[in-house]
Amino acid sequence: MNDQRHTLILGSGGREHALAHQLAQSEHVGNLYIAPGNGGTLNRATNLPDVSPNNVNQVADAIEKHDIGLLVVGPEDPLVNGIRDELAQRFPHLAIVGPGKHGAQLEGSKDFAKQFMARHGIPTAAYKTFTNAKDAQAYIDKISGPYVLKADGLAAGKGVLIINNAEEAKSAVVDMLEGDKFGEAGHRLVIEAFLDGIEFSVFAAVDGKSHVLLPTAKDYKRIGEGDTGLNTGGMGAVSPPPFVDDALMIKVEERIVKPTVEGLQAEGIDYRGFVFFGLINVGGDPFVIEYNCRLGDPETEVVLPRINSDFGELCLGIHNQTLHNYEIDILPESAATVMVVSGGYPEAYEKGKEISGLNQVHDDIMIFHAGTARDGDKLRTNGGRVMAFTAIDDHYQRALMHAYNAIDKVCFEGIYFRKDIGFDLP
Repeated sequence: MNDQRHTLILGSGGREHALAHQLAQSEHVGNLYIAPGNGGTLNRATNLPDVSPNNVNQVADAIEKHDIGLLVVGPEDPLVNGIRDELAQRFPHLAIVGPGKHGAQLEGSKDFAKQFMARHGIPTAAYKTFTNAKDAQAYIDKISGPYVLKADGLAAGKGVLIINNAEEAKSAVVDMLEGDKFGEAGHRLVIEAFLDGIEFSVFAAVDGKSHVLLPTAKDYKRIGEGDTGLNTGGMGAVSPPPFVDDALMIKVEERIVKPTVEGLQAEGIDYRGFVFFGLINVGGDPFVIEYNCRLGDPETEVVLPRINSDFGELCLGIHNQTLHNYEIDILPESAATVMVVSGGYPEAYEKGKEISGLNQVHDDIMIFHAGTARDGDKLRTNGGRVMAFTAIDDHYQRALMHAYNAIDKVCFEGIYFRKDIGFDLP
């Protein structure tokens, strides 16, 4: 193979396990490593448990030691902190999938993203940004609810509050700006107009000039059935959402994806990585709720299994700026994933619970580990979100049925999952 590269994935969650699953099948990937990995990724790659994705020196040492030619950055923190810029200087010939620090501000700062969209005419909700609680409270008095409060910085997917009552919203403003509800991320606050519609996710691979659209998805963030309770990192996802038709996707590409890619280029931001577009369909028109500078989770667990074409080639195309030559082959079938989590998540939960029953799950089910660890010959829980069960069938409801049947065979103390993923879809 003329361009087969030893490959390193940074991260330890279900997204990274799905990336490893896909890259292990690539003709362009040699030895595959994942840092730090989890209890499931070692079936697809070599775990590097002592390498932190946020420690650039540890990552650099691993790149040298294992002769890495392709680096795929899974989570947002290293990207927002500028790991690409640092490693690109040290390793000029290393292919890196993930934007530099400037481009990663699309996710790292809600205010930056809002200003970017305003400059390039990209449809999104009206907004104002605040650092002073009294000013923010006065603004709440002037507008009608529901009130959408967003921590400006990274908050692990949990920094968004939607509150109906004005007094509760004003109290939350104080918790964020003067308290420490979301830490430093919440000391700058975006308040935006509420958009009423149905959300969905679009992903694009971007090489700085061209882009390739990946399969669409819809995820379910709240812990409780019927989309109730606290926000989580994600409890399940479906791909493709049945309401996302060709007419809607034409609008998404023309009004949102192309202006984003062209806007980055116009501003001199050499963006080479994935862009996640968190969108909402309002009466047939798409609006941007948020950008992410990487693949979403658990959407990755339904998006990547539907890609038939070589994913390693796609990753190298991002680096080499050859995406205009890449033809993506997407399975027509639907994929669905259900996340099993530890009891108490997204608040306090225990780790170290023994997991049993995985050997009874049919081979057709893809199990992507998110928070697991090996303890000798035992597998134990090691996080809030533990595993994603993904199935493929010709209809998302049948795929969900397969996933739920598989979950019924698996057990650990305190296991919890939503039984209504896809409940709002036709």
